[in-house]
Amino acid sequence: MSVCGAEEPQLAGISARQITDYIRRNAPRGRTFSQAKNIVTSLRSFLRFARYRDFIQTDLAAVVPSVAGWSMASIPRAMPGEQVRTLLAASKTCRTPVGLRNRAILLLLARLGLRAGEVIRLELADIDWNEGFLRVSSKGRSERPMPLPYDVGEAIAAYLEHGRPESTSRNVFLRSRAPFDVLGSHSDICMIVRRALTRAGIKANITGSHQLRHALAVDMLQQGLSLTEIGQMLRHRSADATRRYAKVDLDALREIALPWPETMP
Repeated sequence: MSVCGAEEPQLAGISARQITDYIRRNAPRGRTFSQAKNIVTSLRSFLRFARYRDFIQTDLAAVVPSVAGWSMASIPRAMPGEQVRTLLAASKTCRTPVGLRNRAILLLLARLGLRAGEVIRLELADIDWNEGFLRVSSKGRSERPMPLPYDVGEAIAAYLEHGRPESTSRNVFLRSRAPFDVLGSHSDICMIVRRALTRAGIKANITGSHQLRHALAVDMLQQGLSLTEIGQMLRHRSADATRRYAKVDLDALREIALPWPETMP
């Protein structure tokens, strides 16, 4: 517990002031709300344990301050459109089975805004080649038909014909090594995105595949599409989830912003 300011890790000597100073010093420092909340929750749990074991005589868990947070307060972090175009262009050059699979996945993320879980759950029967649409299993297991752009369909077809291993699985995207299971988790999709960025020579602070989805929303907003249209494309269940993208349209915000008075009357 030297991080709380004590020179020696003596639990009995920790004060309430040291606890609050530690939170003020460490929780806000370049961290997201969830990261700061984890610090507070972990510290509070530890202090409760210490009190239970009589390592401390005071209920210091009660003095751990909460971290303020507001719903939809954050601005979506999206890849710049130029980086998305560079990423997709670079994915054309790898024609190995893995490369064909990854290009199809990248296009689904970037062109249709699919979530990682939606990509994993996509099955062969969900693709209607004659009508040109996908049936996407969204959150809550609801199904939404989506138009299948030509380049996305072409990439999926190339993977199915030249890259997908033989398997009894009905899922579209499989692992490249035996026993050729379905991609297991969201982290598999995120890793595909990160490796594709590295191969494309793009240095971006990307934490997951969701930022390609955010990039699509921002691009649609900049093209003049309404928030309702964006919400339909992204299959949002709540309008609040779409409204936060209005915060990234700085030009529109400047037009409606009131001038700041230089002096008070």
